[in-house]
Amino acid sequence: MKFQAPKGVSEYFPERSIAFEKVRRELISPAKLAGYKLLELPVFEDTEVFTRGVGESTDVVSKEMYTFEDRGGRSITLRPEGTAGVMRAVIEHGLDRGQLPVKVWYAGPFFRAERPQAGRYRQFYQVGIEAIGLDDPAIDAEVIAIAEAGYRNLGLTKFRLDITSLGDSASRAAHREVLVKYISKLDLDEATRARVELNPLRLFDDKRENVVKMMADAPLLIDYLTPQSAAHFEKVKKYLDKLSIRYAINPRMVRGLDYYTGTAFEFVHELLGAQSGLGGGGRYDGLMESLGGQNLSGIGFGLGIDRTLLACEAEGIDLTSQSRPDLYVIPLGEEAKDFSIKFIDDLRKNGAIVDCAYGDRALKGAMKGADKSGAKFAIVIGDSEISSGIGELKNMETGVTSSVTLSAINSKSFN
Repeated sequence: MKFQAPKGVSEYFPERSIAFEKVRRELISPAKLAGYKLLELPVFEDTEVFTRGVGESTDVVSKEMYTFEDRGGRSITLRPEGTAGVMRAVIEHGLDRGQLPVKVWYAGPFFRAERPQAGRYRQFYQVGIEAIGLDDPAIDAEVIAIAEAGYRNLGLTKFRLDITSLGDSASRAAHREVLVKYISKLDLDEATRARVELNPLRLFDDKRENVVKMMADAPLLIDYLTPQSAAHFEKVKKYLDKLSIRYAINPRMVRGLDYYTGTAFEFVHELLGAQSGLGGGGRYDGLMESLGGQNLSGIGFGLGIDRTLLACEAEGIDLTSQSRPDLYVIPLGEEAKDFSIKFIDDLRKNGAIVDCAYGDRALKGAMKGADKSGAKFAIVIGDSEISSGIGELKNMETGVTSSVTLSAINSKSFN
């Protein structure tokens, strides 16, 4: 029997795994520069962390979670998103009792039982950050700027930033009243009507054509912001302008999770078709309190590594070139192999990427291996090279060779 990966899983193996690793590294590097620290989370949690944290009206909770009973009879769920788990960890370990804001980053696989298609997987990968404890519009701008910088680091250009405000509780209450009246006149099926009763904003996120048409003239939350919410959003926009970050106001954006309040944002790529969202996030006042903690505000994002990699490929960005070996060493004979093991180790400790023709292959086969490895340079080491201390360094791209002193070779020799 030949086994295969489960349906809806995107596996990453060389050479594509090199690009995947590059995307993950570049997306999170701006957060590290801003003082965010790693929080390593479990991939499963008590189910109630997500039902209470994410919201029962969301598709994530109602349709997409991988939930099972463990051997102790407890209901466990594979994490469908990161923020609720982060908040549980912050509360449990008292991180909110120290310096605020709590600034953490995380990365790893997440799980949703969706219909697999390009850019939408049942196991998908994200990097995320959360800044918890202060309701400061400057932090909103920082979080957005970190995400934008990650995409720029990778060389992406064909994306846009959509932002809106989902208001505070008073804003939402005023909007809900008029929105419910509007929706009550629509011809909705029973299941949709049930979702609306839990959260009428969900209809703005419904992609069915008939629902989109019915909601075309629906009242928008951004028009019902309290003075405080409106002022907060104006400051966020002012700070983004200061940072020269371009954005578009999208008043129909509600995001897919119920905990969002205030600032919300999404990055969308123009070359990805239906699955165009690269990542996004927003502020979530009340989430910590709903999970048994203090009433502290927070804001964060989740950026899709899978989607970002697809966007890089769509723009023709090469993410693998920097991972090629600097040098491929070909030892000829046992004495040369003894010498090469230490020679290679010293170069690696010096920061060079070095591979070797293992398996005692003949010169012709070993040179084929050097070519397939993608190494920038190759060097043959035999008895004469050991005795003289001099070898011929071959540029694998140009074919040009040059004499080099073996002891003088270091990581700078391959630039």
